[in-house]
Amino acid sequence: MTENPDATIQTLKENGVRLVACTLVDNAGVTRVKCVPIDRLASAAQYGIGLSNVFAVFAVDDHITASPGYDTPSGDMRLIPDLAALVELSGAPGWAWAPVDQYDQDLKVMPICQRSLLKHTAETAAEQGITFKMAFELEFTLLTQNDEPVHEGPGYSPIALLPLESFAVDVVTALEAQGLKVAQFHPEYSRGQIEMSLGALPPVAAADQHVLARTTIRRIAARHGCKTSFAPLVLPGAVGNGCHLHFSAWQDGQNLMTNGAGPEGLTPAGAALTAGVLTHLRDLAAVYAPSVLSYGRLQPDKWSGGFTCWGHENREAALRLIKGTVGNRDQAANIELKTIDHTANPYLAIAMLLGSALDGLDRGLKPPPPLQINPSSLSEDQQQANQVYRLPPHLGAAIDRLAQSDLARQVMGEAQFEAFLATRRLEWDSYNQMDQAQLTEALRWRYG
Repeated sequence: MTENPDATIQTLKENGVRLVACTLVDNAGVTRVKCVPIDRLASAAQYGIGLSNVFAVFAVDDHITASPGYDTPSGDMRLIPDLAALVELSGAPGWAWAPVDQYDQDLKVMPICQRSLLKHTAETAAEQGITFKMAFELEFTLLTQNDEPVHEGPGYSPIALLPLESFAVDVVTALEAQGLKVAQFHPEYSRGQIEMSLGALPPVAAADQHVLARTTIRRIAARHGCKTSFAPLVLPGAVGNGCHLHFSAWQDGQNLMTNGAGPEGLTPAGAALTAGVLTHLRDLAAVYAPSVLSYGRLQPDKWSGGFTCWGHENREAALRLIKGTVGNRDQAANIELKTIDHTANPYLAIAMLLGSALDGLDRGLKPPPPLQINPSSLSEDQQQANQVYRLPPHLGAAIDRLAQSDLARQVMGEAQFEAFLATRRLEWDSYNQMDQAQLTEALRWRYG
């Protein structure tokens, strides 16, 4: 589309598009939007849309903190929509959507642009002959206008599906009309909870797809008179929402997660990549699970990936190896990161996953033996012997580990690293005295 933007814009006009919603995801995990009329899109794609620099340090509740270079009200960034990723919205007549990259007024990429960081990290992998495919599973809670769950279970049952049938058809129809790949849809375990899996794409496209899918789900839910929450915790006592991230690595057309001589059939490179993700998992918990709410979900025996271990189809492990069905394993084999939730910035989370995986490859790391039992059933000595470690128990501890991570500082760059830490610290300082019910009430509608 960028090869001939004038023709693209003319086509959009002929299709009735009047406004383009341009989104970024900030360091608080909140999706932010600025909209331009279609007649302004060409200018926006060339010169950008203005936004204050301090959005680098916006918190989940719209309070503003500070980090080096982002500590005054002065300054302006330019949001440049990616026309190659632009999509006409289905079910929203007159609207299109595009993700943005963050530039300064000299049209240089800003060091706090998470989408550009992901592009760079994926390019670094490609230079080493490694490409990745990624896919998100979206768990979310659908509530009525009176905050009642739309279904009461049983999980995965046609009883729970019945009140969701028309919503499901409309959501899948809208997503597919927008070019998104839907793998499956079902009522999940908890009250009002739904899960939708998306198809695998290259890293940047996968993050874009994730943002667009959530926007679409919310819009279709509103048309059905419902509210949608993607927060890790939504209803007191209910199971939380994750946002599991599946990934596979490829080299010379070969899936590195299968047909190897390593543990559970991993190739040597696949094993090293997996070991890198696992080695840095505790240090990056504040990236994958960055909200104070996240740690109410990230508990043992909740299938949320609260321990640094991996295993074949082990749903209590942080990294679950999925081999796939006989006859399709060459294509299907992948690893699922269960720790992540929707409060993570998808661009930053994938960038850090790739960065940690590549570190494992560069250093030739080897993963510990795969674990096929519940890690919480192990004694402390057994956990130590198997290199099984509990993830940080709360955001404060996760922040402390992230602050000491040389890898995180290196992959993010100094400006992004400090800005991200600043937003995490503000959220921890603001909310760490609240109990779970208070946190849920305060934050369940903040994550779009």
